[in-house]
Amino acid sequence: MDRCFTITAIGHVESPLLQREAAPKQGEAGAPVALLVFDAAVRDGLHDLKVGDNLVVLTWLDRADREVLRVHPRDDRTLPERGVFSTQSPDRPNPIGLPRVKILSIRDDLRFEVQNLEALHMTPIIDVKPVLPGAAEA
Repeated sequence: MDRCFTITAIGHVESPLLQREAAPKQGEAGAPVALLVFDAAVRDGLHDLKVGDNLVVLTWLDRADREVLRVHPRDDRTLPERGVFSTQSPDRPNPIGLPRVKILSIRDDLRFEVQNLEALHMTPIIDVKPVLPGAAEA
């Protein structure tokens, strides 16, 4: 089963996080305020988003190691190795990030200031989806 897919970035992250080692393991663990910067081609799709909305941002973790299949959770070598699909490791065959963020401000119709985004500077954004009211925490 060898299938290829084409995914087109719709924007990128602007963040003070430049090195993977500086990024928190989860956004709630101290991620700095960051920007979602969208391409003009998707402007109409952003139309109804507003300050205070919670989003799931699908990112392509472009600096991940796609060959890794087993990891120590949270890079803690005292924990036994686990398969990557049972962890939140960014290293995996298809490194898609799913951070949940909150819109703090909209600087213009293409730049959204958000909290809880642990993505590195210039990480590609591949999609955003609203967190629906009543949706359970993952």
